[in-house]
Amino acid sequence: MKKTISAALLFSSLIFSGWSKAKKTELTILAAASLTDVCAELKTEYEKMNPNVKLLFSFGGSGALQAQIEAGAPADLFISAATKQMDALVQKNLMKEESVKLLLQNQVVLIAGKNSSTSISSFNQLTDSQVKMIAIGDPQSVPVGQYTKKICTFLNNWDQISKKANFASDVRQVLFWVESGSCEFGIVYATDAASTEEVRILTSAPEGSCPPVHYPVGIIKASKHQKEAQAFENFLSSDKARIIFEKAGFVLLKN
Repeated sequence: MKKTISAALLFSSLIFSGWSKAKKTELTILAAASLTDVCAELKTEYEKMNPNVKLLFSFGGSGALQAQIEAGAPADLFISAATKQMDALVQKNLMKEESVKLLLQNQVVLIAGKNSSTSISSFNQLTDSQVKMIAIGDPQSVPVGQYTKKICTFLNNWDQISKKANFASDVRQVLFWVESGSCEFGIVYATDAASTEEVRILTSAPEGSCPPVHYPVGIIKASKHQKEAQAFENFLSSDKARIIFEKAGFVLLKN
């Protein structure tokens, strides 16, 4: 009789254990490539606070992530590196509009490899003959590339700069090319430059040359985890998240 009871208890325990694991909610967040490092810290902190939630991040150029959402890729939240992509999704009724808000602010900077002996110190000087190749995000789909084009258009040198450009699929590819020495110069966000010791900042974008670099966040309307997605979005504006963002060089915006 005791053996029968023990076996029954063991069986019940196994069922309960399996049920508990099945209850864990997986949230898929599509996030701009420039958020790669900071999201790793956010994931650790949030999962520690919410053991029944697992965060799955997919990083890339914001334009490519927008296309994934438009194609129906299963995901719960989107964090873009520009408002253009988020606005387009809102217009197509693919985002839960009331959840969309500006989350972060960043800055565009010109970088070179840490061992570069260049005398270049401004965006205007990129037309100089000593500048042979510049790593730039593809302005067709990558926000940092779109900001770069606006900066150079403001300075009336985009036609010259674009002829020297090596276009990247996202900002982390730009950073990698400069880190590896494939390109001596690159244009990235300040937070990307701060994430490595292999590059140095030469200058920031001239004031007024491009719109503020804002990162909007929002819940995807097709998400099957609306409640959990809202809870994570709320966390992103919390004091704990602020500390993580500011350590990485981002400014957390007040809403």
